[in-house]
Amino acid sequence: MLRDTSRRTTGSAVGSPPAVPAPLRERGRFAVALVGVGVGAALFAVGFRLSLGWVYRAAYRAGNVVEAFAALPRWLRLGVPVLGAAISGAIARWRIVRSQGVSNVMEAVVLGNVALSLRTTAWRVLGSWSAIASGVSIGREGPLIEFGGTLGAAIGRLAGTPLVRTRVLIAAGTAAGFAAAYNTPFAAVLFVVETIVGIAALDALLPAMAATVIATALTRAVVGSGPIYGQRAFVLASPLELIPYGALGVIAAAGAVAFKRVLTLAEDIVERRPLPQPARAACGGLLVGGIAVLTPLVTGNGYEPLNLILDDRLAAGTVVALLIGKVVATSGAVASGVPGGIFTPVLLTGGAIGALCARVAPLVGVPWVPHAGSYALIGMAATTAATIHAPLTAAVMVFELSGDYPIVLPLLLATVVATLVSRGLGSRSVYTAELRRRGLEWDLTLDGRRIGRPGGNDAP
Repeated sequence: MLRDTSRRTTGSAVGSPPAVPAPLRERGRFAVALVGVGVGAALFAVGFRLSLGWVYRAAYRAGNVVEAFAALPRWLRLGVPVLGAAISGAIARWRIVRSQGVSNVMEAVVLGNVALSLRTTAWRVLGSWSAIASGVSIGREGPLIEFGGTLGAAIGRLAGTPLVRTRVLIAAGTAAGFAAAYNTPFAAVLFVVETIVGIAALDALLPAMAATVIATALTRAVVGSGPIYGQRAFVLASPLELIPYGALGVIAAAGAVAFKRVLTLAEDIVERRPLPQPARAACGGLLVGGIAVLTPLVTGNGYEPLNLILDDRLAAGTVVALLIGKVVATSGAVASGVPGGIFTPVLLTGGAIGALCARVAPLVGVPWVPHAGSYALIGMAATTAATIHAPLTAAVMVFELSGDYPIVLPLLLATVVATLVSRGLGSRSVYTAELRRRGLEWDLTLDGRRIGRPGGNDAP
């Protein structure tokens, strides 16, 4: 029998619109917050990149940092990085800017320790900008990723979203910042899955994908839609050519382990001989400037020389000098407290290793004539995978950077080999190593994530 329910109400006054259920309001706030994160991360990335370009044109009369330093007299090559790093160190000291980076984002997403401060990030970004504009050897992706994650936390607090959704917004902001930095949306999502979250949960995956779409679309509308290192043509001459690419994975892993050990050594030296800021950062800038006097290619994040390597336009001796100089300069800058990323310097390191292997391959009997650019692309992915222990992120990222499908099999092989060798040598991801230095053990296994204290019992 049908019942008349037309007179029933849900507690709202007669004639007034029905109240919106709380879960629906919450989802609406979250959707608006997610759009804000994607848009904010993109606009910040665009502004950051365009402002650096303006400085290179206005102050140096050059198109990029490498051209700028190549045209400077030697004393300015030495002095400009010191000045920029000193300004960064002064900001860190006088604004009491505590350490905050990708490892903090990981902790916020996974453990819910949402202590990310937008004010702290803003000052750190200003310090990074000052150092990057003056040629210090750090990556610009660090500030973009950190800002995206911190923006997610800030918007989550402003919107009053529950803690679990705020954690998702942090992950989404991280993905948006990564995508805006490299124009690689798939790799950005995978970076969050493999490195930040550690699990492919749809609750985090779908918002990260949505924020990535927003950030990538806005960034491409301003800075262009092509791969940032240009379209590349890759040819696999024979399936047997996978053998030398697998060997390249081993060599790249050794290079990544060496990079991390140099970075750790630099940090240990700084800790044993502590200097107050900004003197410590100035010493890092002095190291970069001293190397830049000999080779200006070492300045900046490595984007410009990496393009030269991919086009096979650098002599082998220059590549060797650049490889050593970049590792030392980046390690010194990071250890001195200059905030910034190492992702692009790692890509450059891998590209240099791959290009050098291409020169050596014919000498050891490899029957195919390798192109330095092809080996450099594989080296970029393998070294990145061995550094952050995220092989799928590294493979997909270089695939997006190259825009060429035939490169997929060598990429997957080299990144798997590099990650296995790196783990076999006892080397940790740079991010989990940073967490460990802060007293937090972090591992991902088939049983799930295990978190504990170094030397203590792990907890799933």
